[in-house]
Amino acid sequence: MRKMVKTMAALAICSTLVLTACGEKTKTGGTTTGSGADPNAKTTITWLNILHTASPPTDTIIKKIEEKTNAEVKFSWIPDASKEERINTSLASDSLADIVTLTILDNSSVRNALKSGVFWEVEPYLNEFPNLAKISEDTRRSASIAGKLYGIPFQKDLARNGVVIRKDWLDKVGLPVPKTMDELMEVAKAFTEKDPDGNGKKDTTGFMDRSDLVYGAFKTLGSYMGVPNYWKVSEDGKMTPEFDTEEYVKTMDYMKKLYDNGYINQDFAVTAKTDQQQKFAQGKAGIYVGALFDSKNLKNMAKGVQDNMELVLVNNITPTGSESERHIWAGNNGIGGLLAFPKSEVKDEAELKRVLKFVNDLMDDDTYALMTYGIKDVHYKVDENDAATIINQDLWQQEVQPFASSRPNETGYKIHDSDPLKAESDKLIKENANYAVLNPAYSLESETFSTQGSELQKIITDATYKYILGKIDLNGFKDAVENWKKSGGSKIISEYEAAYQEAKK
Repeated sequence: MRKMVKTMAALAICSTLVLTACGEKTKTGGTTTGSGADPNAKTTITWLNILHTASPPTDTIIKKIEEKTNAEVKFSWIPDASKEERINTSLASDSLADIVTLTILDNSSVRNALKSGVFWEVEPYLNEFPNLAKISEDTRRSASIAGKLYGIPFQKDLARNGVVIRKDWLDKVGLPVPKTMDELMEVAKAFTEKDPDGNGKKDTTGFMDRSDLVYGAFKTLGSYMGVPNYWKVSEDGKMTPEFDTEEYVKTMDYMKKLYDNGYINQDFAVTAKTDQQQKFAQGKAGIYVGALFDSKNLKNMAKGVQDNMELVLVNNITPTGSESERHIWAGNNGIGGLLAFPKSEVKDEAELKRVLKFVNDLMDDDTYALMTYGIKDVHYKVDENDAATIINQDLWQQEVQPFASSRPNETGYKIHDSDPLKAESDKLIKENANYAVLNPAYSLESETFSTQGSELQKIITDATYKYILGKIDLNGFKDAVENWKKSGGSKIISEYEAAYQEAKK
């Protein structure tokens, strides 16, 4: 596998509004209802979690999970679109839960909380539990902060992103599956201008994107164009942030061309992920950039609305079509964040072990099946090859799909999806690993980044959007980069360079 990056994964968590209930349980004497020394005791566990669907799940699967884990589970759900803006308030007010889902580990508030002892260090306990003991040393190291593991890593594939395209629309406008960035632009133009849905109206766009420069289209398209994954390191150890590269500017220019010509939804900068997916499923656009396995969900969402939808998955787009140019950013080196356990909620080692036992049980095959497919013969059926097929799509979306981001591990299970799109996405995601670009600064420490990184990133995020939307020119963007450096970015660079040299010794 080519060397290259790992990012951090999308962040996480909490609103004081939703969390008040979580805080209340500590006032009644903790969560464990059985013997505190018994990791198998009946217990109540609160979980501050991220929701990637429009509505939380009903209690059907939760009750089954409770039976499997011998625990009463009380979820506080935070919508994915608002998770980052609420993290600082939640950590500052200590409004947490027994389990907190942290999905963006480079957020300065999260990183500082982890390093300052807010959460339990868990590595000394992992080998006491069979499923947790299987977490590899590489995964443990990748998920560690300053050499310590402050939660159970979400174990995910290395590089999951790609491009999902309406194949039936390609056929309608007479274009092949794109393999270069220019060909992708041509597809976006045709999907906007040539009435691919055949309704006689100019009411479609090429791309349907969302307000996320990382998990939306921007970072994936950027990686196709050679943008480094957060940081570029030279042979002599000099570090350059991705936004200070020529390739980043070219990516902004590409997105600006899409925007200026109407080849992308004009409200992409304020569109939530759920709205993006729903509009794509409704036939408003024909190109979706994101996790390749989203294709199955998009096709299912389109049933009854766009029943003729055919999708093709693409993971090999390059500037000129050359195999040697092939790159894809690695979102997290197989780490999707942490399930972390605040010391304010999990009071002692005995309670910690009971919560760890709960997480361990979530990684059993039966519990994975529950959180992925639901209840056998109710939500899904399985064939002789352990391939699962959803038999009640509406019920599955309501009762099971909201748990998609709650599984501590997503790989290595016996049961697998029979859906052709899911099988194809699994194949391409595995192939992506050969071209994954890792973040060379992911495991390095910078005190300035830990304290100011999130605030400084807003300077670049705002400037990137303003450039794409035509509100500033290239000089304005370069001014923002200089502002980033003067406000603390230069210190981050020098601290990472020092840490990199130290790590090489």
